[in-house]
Amino acid sequence: MGRKKHPLEDSDVDISVSPPKRSAAGLPSLSETLPHAMADLGPSRAWKTLRAVNQKDGFDCMSCAWPDPPERKAAEFCENGAKAIGWEAEPLRIPTQFWADNTLSALESKSEYWLGQQGRLVEPVFKAAGSDHYEPVSWDRAFEVIAHELNGLETPDQATFYTSGRTSNEAAFLYQLFVRAFGTNNLPDCSNMCHESTGVAMGETIGVGKSAITYADFAKADLIIIMGQNPGTCHPRMLTALEEAKEAGAEIVAVNPLPEAGLINFRNPQRPRGLVGKGTDLADQFLQIRIAGDMALLQALSKRVLDAERAAPGTVLDRTFIDEHCQGFVGFAAHLATLNERDVLIATGLGSADIDELAARYVRADKVIITWAMGITQHKKAVPTIKEIINLLLLRGNIGKPGAGPCPIRGHSNVQGDRTMGIWEKMPPRFLEAIEQEFGFATPRNPGVDAVDSIRGMRDGRIKVLIALGGNLVHAISDTKVAEAAVRKTRLSVQISTKLNRSHVVVGEQALILPTLGRTEIDRQGGVAQFVTVEDTVCAVHRSVGPLEPIAPNVLSEVAIVSRMAHSVLGDKVPVDWAGLGRNYDAIRDHISRVVPGFEDFNARIREKDGFVLPHGPRDSRTFPTATGKAMFSVNELETITIPKGRLLLQTIRSHDQFNTTTYAMNDRYRGIKKGRMVLLVNPSDLAGLGFEDGAYVDVHSEADDGVDRVLSQLRLVAYPSARGCAAAYYPEANVLVPLDSTAEESNTPASKSVIIRLEPAAAPVYGSAAD
Repeated sequence: MGRKKHPLEDSDVDISVSPPKRSAAGLPSLSETLPHAMADLGPSRAWKTLRAVNQKDGFDCMSCAWPDPPERKAAEFCENGAKAIGWEAEPLRIPTQFWADNTLSALESKSEYWLGQQGRLVEPVFKAAGSDHYEPVSWDRAFEVIAHELNGLETPDQATFYTSGRTSNEAAFLYQLFVRAFGTNNLPDCSNMCHESTGVAMGETIGVGKSAITYADFAKADLIIIMGQNPGTCHPRMLTALEEAKEAGAEIVAVNPLPEAGLINFRNPQRPRGLVGKGTDLADQFLQIRIAGDMALLQALSKRVLDAERAAPGTVLDRTFIDEHCQGFVGFAAHLATLNERDVLIATGLGSADIDELAARYVRADKVIITWAMGITQHKKAVPTIKEIINLLLLRGNIGKPGAGPCPIRGHSNVQGDRTMGIWEKMPPRFLEAIEQEFGFATPRNPGVDAVDSIRGMRDGRIKVLIALGGNLVHAISDTKVAEAAVRKTRLSVQISTKLNRSHVVVGEQALILPTLGRTEIDRQGGVAQFVTVEDTVCAVHRSVGPLEPIAPNVLSEVAIVSRMAHSVLGDKVPVDWAGLGRNYDAIRDHISRVVPGFEDFNARIREKDGFVLPHGPRDSRTFPTATGKAMFSVNELETITIPKGRLLLQTIRSHDQFNTTTYAMNDRYRGIKKGRMVLLVNPSDLAGLGFEDGAYVDVHSEADDGVDRVLSQLRLVAYPSARGCAAAYYPEANVLVPLDSTAEESNTPASKSVIIRLEPAAAPVYGSAAD
């Protein structure tokens, strides 16, 4: 395929800034979606993919885990979903000559955006020790290299096996089976960096770390509280559910340091009023909270609920639910009685009247959903903050009834399914016992390492091999320079991928890239078309079948790669028919049905048109599989971040033209940023107080207890209506500012949303001319 001309990069032109938008979607969304898909795919290919995405007989969009409605629209996708599909399914291929023309040293200087624009990977390539080039190799040779390095380790724990959330249930189950048969529980995944805090907090308090609502519950809710979340960019189809809820009478409250266009007004592009009218105003109340102030807000809300009960006994709390289903209420209530209102106001930046208004909404509502994302999970105190969400819901029985419950919103479309399938370094003994009974080999029982500890292990020389089933670990993880240096110390790094990213050019002494099929492609094994399955954010499991012919004949599916890799490494050491499982995905699902609870009779149930929903005790029957069998009220000490004078608190954010570390374009339309990503959003009053002007350039230094000077250079300052004392910069570029050891308590998730920074004046960058 010939090369296409790529849009300009942020290093090529000056950044353009305009006022942020106050509505999302509408005609601008259509004008972005269709031309983008047509340019990437061509009319025929675009039609074939877009009409199949998120349909009951089609494939699951890879851009987020938002659940599908029971009745699907003809266009069941959003702008960012269409961009994700175009990015994956474009027909452009990386030619063999590319590897001879480009040294690794040269590729390291390219941006994430440039790398992703080069086209699909279509052949295995290998970088030998001492070489600065990848060279094409056969699949057999690639697996020989992996087997040689893994079998040469002193212990299986010297390898770590990363997984991206886009991996299917079948590939994830086979991958963890291979890793445990190899002899380790080192199974880090992208959950470690996003919703691990959610899993820990909900697991301890209600016994299940997944959403306790269904899609239909949004339209049944009286109140929906959205915290630390930007659905207009990160999961735009959620706006449709919020619009439906609003029309059914729900109130909506947004709690966030930044005003987000999608929560102000939604112009539904599938409705006339969304295209030519004013759309739907969503948030009835916006609490512009300071970064990391959510725990204080939640405690203040619960205290107000308790005060309202004392003022009118028997009218506010759900005493029957608390008495029958909960434990720890007395200690929780006594603890909140000592909460200092002044501390709350300092931590949140809100007024008492703002909190009073939300508390009144909560007391007035019979059915409440609280939903959140990374703005809650990526703080030092993320786990106790999420426990406070559960505390607030428990007070009025808002778990286990229609229209109510906690709803963490996942990112990747199967990140939740991966965990269900066993991708976790700390799977419970009952799962490991089921594996042993099903397959007849002993599983390792020592806990493995998560994503952060994998980087520490590579840095310290304890981990010598990194294998990644999808993803972009080196760019997604915190402390970029430390992470890159750590990966370079490995003996072998292996990436199983559809397209190039930063993790392909920051590699070990030896490196392999193994090309794999995407969600959009037909997966044939032995001439027979297979399908895979995924689990969405509300525990619904359904099929995914790509409509397109594979990009090239030499590209293997993830399942095929894992099965062949397992056979090459293990041979006959364990009684598993790796080749047979790679040929027939039904055989994998049969094993899953006997190992994973809720998947009984998997092959029959998944062939039903709507798939099925996994059981969920708290949601379905108000049964709580905790240590006590009850939902647990928890006592959490409020700890706030002290920001020194002249400093700001930074959070990392996504742009609108981005999915995780993948950049589709250099714009962030809703925030008014075009032609670049190297910006720092700061409240105008803070800029004035620090002596800086809008449009000036600064070097951003993070300040951590370890004394290391981490710097992100030459960011343009943008005066932006953020919360006072707070700033925002784009992920993953700003990961360099987040210390590896700055993580959430209990979950070890990078604390990417609460970084103390100082600004130093810098010269403006010198822009060159655009190049192809």
